[in-house]
Amino acid sequence: MSTDTGVSLPSYEEDQGSKLIRKAKEAPFVPIGMAGFAAIVAYGLYKLKSRGNTKMSLHLIHMRVAAQGFVVGAMTIGMGYSMYREFWAKPKP
Repeated sequence: MSTDTGVSLPSYEEDQGSKLIRKAKEAPFVPIGMAGFAAIVAYGLYKLKSRGNTKMSLHLIHMRVAAQGFVVGAMTIGMGYSMYREFWAKPKP
């Protein structure tokens, strides 16, 4: 028993760049979280050679916690922004 009616919908192929731009407009704090994560990881790798007497595992744990904290903070602020935009900034009909 098939439900195919023979009607084909035009397929819309979206490339990665336009998809990222569309998602960034829908949730602007996602790219901010991604950029912050990348910046903290880059900073951690840069500081890896000059960590002094700090153990490698401790340095990596600190960098992981900092990166995760930034991403969670960006997600929290983004969720608050989405709630504001949906419930309070929306004009009432």
